[in-house]
Amino acid sequence: MTGGVALVFGLLAVVGPVVASPARVPGGSNPLPSYPNVFYARLRRLGMDDTDGSPDIFVAGECLVDLLPDAPGRLATVEQFHRRAGGAPANVAVRLADLGPAPWFWTRLGDDAFGEFLTETLVSAGLPDRFVRTDPDAKTPVAFVAHDDNADREFSFYRAGTADTRFASGTVPGDALDAVEWVVFGGVCLSTEPARTAMFDLVDRARDRNCTVAFDPNARPELWDGGFPAAFDAACAAADVVKATPADLAAAGIEGPPDALLDAVLDRGPHTAFLTLGDEGAVARATDAAPWGPADASHHGYDIDVVDTTGAGDAFTAGAIRGLADRVELAAALSLGNATAAATTTESGAIDADVDRSVVDRLRGE
Repeated sequence: MTGGVALVFGLLAVVGPVVASPARVPGGSNPLPSYPNVFYARLRRLGMDDTDGSPDIFVAGECLVDLLPDAPGRLATVEQFHRRAGGAPANVAVRLADLGPAPWFWTRLGDDAFGEFLTETLVSAGLPDRFVRTDPDAKTPVAFVAHDDNADREFSFYRAGTADTRFASGTVPGDALDAVEWVVFGGVCLSTEPARTAMFDLVDRARDRNCTVAFDPNARPELWDGGFPAAFDAACAAADVVKATPADLAAAGIEGPPDALLDAVLDRGPHTAFLTLGDEGAVARATDAAPWGPADASHHGYDIDVVDTTGAGDAFTAGAIRGLADRVELAAALSLGNATAAATTTESGAIDADVDRSVVDRLRGE
């Protein structure tokens, strides 16, 4: 018995005290105590947990081929491109896998060479392939990317009738949603049917199971024939956490200083809003309905030699969500998001940089 007591106290000394944090209840935001996730998250980082490593986050959305330029310049002037894996939800899923544990990722790829390349890339990144689906009747989407001398990007998408526009409602079984705590989705798949209906169906069923829902609008105006502001409002109303940029919000008809932008997002339904500001860092706000709120936070970001910003916002999303899923405070989640984003920009391509928890923690000075 003495040894057992010593073991318990030893774990507490290493892991730290487990403090109750509230969790969302179905259909609302009334807090209830939730103890175990903090404890298990700390054990997981120490490599001491005895869980099976099952995903606690479910990411849904497009995966595509990014064709990146061999030199800076306008897209019209680029002569050579290099193939890379991309797509905002795919980037989020890969960076979540880097931080650990790997999430589920639901996507649709064409039955073609690009689809084969992407499947191999996702599996190599440590993502389980249970929900990586191949569409025999559609092509894999492609995006041409260019960037200027400051690594700012320009996109041109080729995705008319591609596999990512053909998600089907009901594909994800209830047991998969029962087993996770978070569901993450993005705005690109909301631009076409039946993918839009399938995404909202997934989110509705996730909310019925008390999952925390996160949304990144990832506005791409060329993919929309009107309707983005309404889709943005509907997604915010269904989400608990929203991460956006000023450009995303401008596409939804929302403009103003960062403080006003955060309030505008929260007014649409979520309890937590993140706003990334490029080289100025990021800000966040949570209402008293959030398990980690009420809170305000800002972070100036990290100084790093930037090679390519493709996927940086998605990496931020992954880091911030991983932090919140581990029940850290809002400011710590903001720091984790910024560090993950900074580490991602050190190589060309959204997921090519070598990012893991040790790299991110070194940037944060931990």
